[in-house]
Amino acid sequence: MIRLILIILLLLTSLLTVIKAPTYHLWMLAIGAAELAWIFIVITLVVMLSGFFIHDYNTWGTVLGCVAIILFLSPLFRAYDVASHLPKAMNKALGDESDATPLSLSVLLSGYKEAPVAYKSLPYCNNLHVDFYPAVHPGNHPCVVLVHGGSWSSGSSQDLPELNIYLANHGYHVAAINYRLAPQYICPAPVEDVYLAMDYLRAHAGELRIDTNNFVLMGRSAGAQIALLAAYREQVPGLKGVVDFYGPADMVWGYSLPASPLVMDSRKVMENYLGGTYSAVPNNYAASSPVEFVNKNTVPTLLIHGEHDVLVAYEHSIRLEKKLRENGIKHFFLSLPWATHGFDYNLKGPGGQLSTYAVLRFLQNICKG
Repeated sequence: MIRLILIILLLLTSLLTVIKAPTYHLWMLAIGAAELAWIFIVITLVVMLSGFFIHDYNTWGTVLGCVAIILFLSPLFRAYDVASHLPKAMNKALGDESDATPLSLSVLLSGYKEAPVAYKSLPYCNNLHVDFYPAVHPGNHPCVVLVHGGSWSSGSSQDLPELNIYLANHGYHVAAINYRLAPQYICPAPVEDVYLAMDYLRAHAGELRIDTNNFVLMGRSAGAQIALLAAYREQVPGLKGVVDFYGPADMVWGYSLPASPLVMDSRKVMENYLGGTYSAVPNNYAASSPVEFVNKNTVPTLLIHGEHDVLVAYEHSIRLEKKLRENGIKHFFLSLPWATHGFDYNLKGPGGQLSTYAVLRFLQNICKG
């Protein structure tokens, strides 16, 4: 009986790879189920095989266990399908060629073999600082300015450093910034902090070996909204593009259709960041919506979003991609059918590998000369 109960629990967990998580804690479990599936598969196999040794064998348990394993494997199957088309799709969108492999089973099991990179914490304004990961190769290099997520009220520059280290090993400086947080500070304070951080990096470009003609903004979640707004709101010297990991691009639309309250009170989060409800400060919502600033001169953009995102609706990226396409802006939209918010927590997982491939391809394309 215990074996059957455990298998049923594992089966329910595996369902999170094909349906959206209904609550906050199940959302976090969904990340693991999809991006660390091999752990759950091993657990399922151990539980299934235990029945042969403890005389608790149950045919239904075995059947349900097999179904769970198939579901745990489904993100990998779908990732390989995306990977089979991704190089050609990016070649077409970006106008270049690459034969790099987007997804590797060896990376899935053992991770990337990158040299460790120590960062330097550099104060750029008042109590704010930037964590600077230098490119491992000599000479001047492009600089990726990374804006962390955290619902505009939490998080830090030290969140998810694995991609920073990966990019530093591939010839890019990464400057992960801290910025002023809500509710004490509201938009556009974080956007202004991005500009201040970039001013600091330009002023110290010589000692940091930064190619000031090749800046790229990148953000996750709330940080993606900040990065997009900073990139789109005005022309930024040396800015070549922006990378958007599952960011809210249309704040007006997002307020009208909030996330499930069992996952997050998204309206309260937005109210804290924008200084009130939509009815009280409608102009703040429009002024903080990156989609409203897209025009013929907008910088190239990489969008990355999972269709099972329960915190920031996938529709945000659909709406932004449509606006970019209408204005003839070079862009690419990496859509991950199984992925939820924060899927790149595990860089070596299916979603982590595909997004890392797309980021590197995008940077190589836009950071030229």
